[in-house]
Amino acid sequence: MSSADDGVRERRFRSLHAATYPDLLRFVQRRVPPSEAEDVVSTVFLTAWRRFDDLPADARPWLFAVARRTMANHTRGWLRRQALDVRLVAADGPAYGDDMVDAAARIDLDRAWRSLRPADREVLALVAFDGLTAGQAATVLGCRRSTFAMRLGRARERLRVALEPPAARPHTLTVFKEQQS
Repeated sequence: MSSADDGVRERRFRSLHAATYPDLLRFVQRRVPPSEAEDVVSTVFLTAWRRFDDLPADARPWLFAVARRTMANHTRGWLRRQALDVRLVAADGPAYGDDMVDAAARIDLDRAWRSLRPADREVLALVAFDGLTAGQAATVLGCRRSTFAMRLGRARERLRVALEPPAARPHTLTVFKEQQS
């Protein structure tokens, strides 16, 4: 393909983007949390660019269909993360012999787990549930092993703090500052 063809292709793509972006974004925003909408639309246009030669003459419905499939993929990912949360609660813990104590421990663990940021849950889950080493988990997240080890240590500490009874927790401001780092 010549550079002249590339220029024509790019202009056509920019025109398609300008004509469909606002409507596509509104379509997606009605269906996913606002924080995810632009990511979904970006994925749609990336797909359109990669498959530009396959686009139909009226690409608008095709883009909406791609958006719908992309949102379905995001939903499946969200459901997998929720299933992980459920498995955590269902996981066998220490045998207490008293169902009330066991139930209370699971409720505390569930509450603590849900209080963590998604990034902390992911780091902990890669090691605890997926059985990855720190090096393997670092590869999954695309970071250095030392960075992963630091994130894992912080996530473990946040989980430990979240599991403490409220009276034993450090001052709220300290916890807030720690979570911001």
